[in-house]
Amino acid sequence: MVGFNGVLLKLSFFFLCLNFPTTLAAGDDRRFIYSGFAGSDIIVNGLAEVTPNGLLHLTNGTAQLKGQAFHPTPLHFCNQSLDGTVQSFSAAFVFAIRSIAPGMSAHGLTFFISPTKNMSSAFSNQFLGLLSKKNNGNSSNHIFAVELDTVLSSDLLDADDNHVGIDINDLRSVKSHYAGYYDDTSGNFHNLTLASFEAMQVWVDYDGGRRRIDVTLAPLQMAKPKKPLVSTTYDLSTVLKDRSYVGFSSSTGILGTRITTPAPAIDISKLPKLPRIGPKPRSKLLDIILPVASATFILALVTVIFLVIRRKIRYAELREDWEVEFGPHRFSYKDLFHATEGFKNKHLLGVGGFGRVYKGVLRKSKSEVAVKRVSHELRQGMKEFIAEVVSMGRLRHKNIVQLLGYCRRKGELLLVYDYMPNRFRIIQGVASGLFYLHEDWEQVVIHRDIKASNVLLDSEMNGRLAPELTRMGRASTLTDVFAFGVFLLEVTCGRRPIAQQDGQDTDTPFMLVDWVLEHWQTGSLPNVVDTRLANNYSVDEACLTLKLGLLCSHPSPSARPNMRQVVQYLDGNATFPEQILTETTRGGGVAWGANSAVSSSPPSSTSFGTISVDLSVGR
Repeated sequence: MVGFNGVLLKLSFFFLCLNFPTTLAAGDDRRFIYSGFAGSDIIVNGLAEVTPNGLLHLTNGTAQLKGQAFHPTPLHFCNQSLDGTVQSFSAAFVFAIRSIAPGMSAHGLTFFISPTKNMSSAFSNQFLGLLSKKNNGNSSNHIFAVELDTVLSSDLLDADDNHVGIDINDLRSVKSHYAGYYDDTSGNFHNLTLASFEAMQVWVDYDGGRRRIDVTLAPLQMAKPKKPLVSTTYDLSTVLKDRSYVGFSSSTGILGTRITTPAPAIDISKLPKLPRIGPKPRSKLLDIILPVASATFILALVTVIFLVIRRKIRYAELREDWEVEFGPHRFSYKDLFHATEGFKNKHLLGVGGFGRVYKGVLRKSKSEVAVKRVSHELRQGMKEFIAEVVSMGRLRHKNIVQLLGYCRRKGELLLVYDYMPNRFRIIQGVASGLFYLHEDWEQVVIHRDIKASNVLLDSEMNGRLAPELTRMGRASTLTDVFAFGVFLLEVTCGRRPIAQQDGQDTDTPFMLVDWVLEHWQTGSLPNVVDTRLANNYSVDEACLTLKLGLLCSHPSPSARPNMRQVVQYLDGNATFPEQILTETTRGGGVAWGANSAVSSSPPSSTSFGTISVDLSVGR
């Protein structure tokens, strides 16, 4: 088995078969074939053993021991009729060497022919379990061997640690070559690694007439190459005894070797299987499921972490110590996020100059609210600003929408208002609300952003004006009146206050105030009423609204009515002063639109169903 025992490398050798089909004398057939060694009469010494499936295992990995195996009976190698010369013979075997890793090994193995089976003097840690330091090189050994060496031993004059050598009485090889084979077609040399645990074949051929020794090596499935790996000329008649034994040896273990001769060829199908390296291989199904399961688990873990982080970021708020006093007026962002279903467009009520307004339903109270998201980058005065927001929540009027509270995030302020569904009497409600801001509350409040998108409607179609916070810029109640006049024209005509001329390639924009004024002067004022109303309205109320819109948006502030007067005109408690319009426009008069700065908000629908709450900060 591959591995380390302390600091010593374990090496295992296995012989799969041996084929020795040599006829040594006329009528004396000495051929023998081992297609595996199970049930054979092969003799083993030391650590050598035959495994149950027929492998000849020379060592078991135990350090400082050796293993040897012999064919039980000696063979006659000399031909007595020819002056006792050694006749031609051939041998072949299959082996495999298993070590710690391909190309790394302790000492290798030998195939040998010896006059004796007694090799007790052989070293167990050197000389491949065949010889010892004392007798290595002695001519009295009468040993011929082929070594498959996997260690570079400088004292044995090895050229490398992966070679095949021809040994005569001495493990200092007569001739050696790096392990490999020559391709029959191209003649190219291909390296082989002896300690790769790959089964390989070795052919050992001796030509008695030519005194030539050939050793050939090749992978198991390959036919015997024509060109030997290593060859030398040597008369084995001066070496071998007539009666000699054939066997294998190793001092650190042999992985697996099967021996066969050129004729007959080895029947690969009958060879025993080499032992498996490492643990039992997993099923292909497990190889597929395990990576998929691991990837799925990692993906799920990453997803959970991502969702937790995203949730934390999504609901993150900006809080400071001074906000504690405003606690009851503060909403959590999480509640507002869920109330508006993540601020989806389907809940969008309108778009103002500084943000968007969404309808929402608070999950705990089930109350309907309008939530405005306002971008802000205020670094100073935020405490005072929030205090003003909270104070605006004290406004109480049927035509002023209730400011419920706020929420702060980085770069964003959210204002929460009462939400009212669409109904009727919009203009009167807005006028009443604006009048309340200007004259009926404890201090004058200037809205400064009156427009259709800033109107909320209750269940009876009463207009409720969304409160604004004036922080910068010059404004007065008359600027609110002017904006209210434009608002009257916008909702009655269903058109934008300023727009591009339809079908005209001109830089001069369409001015709603000028257009209405022109129709009033020509007596065709009803023609400007929104056609989508389909005559389902009072002409008198529409004309009153349009004329009041012109009067409120008069370019001269002194000509504009205050909101108390506006409410009286709308409620019918005062007569509309048409002479003011007549006098200021007679003879070409004043051009309303040319000198008037008006809102460019989108037109409201005839149902007046959009609401936006605009926050005037840093204009």
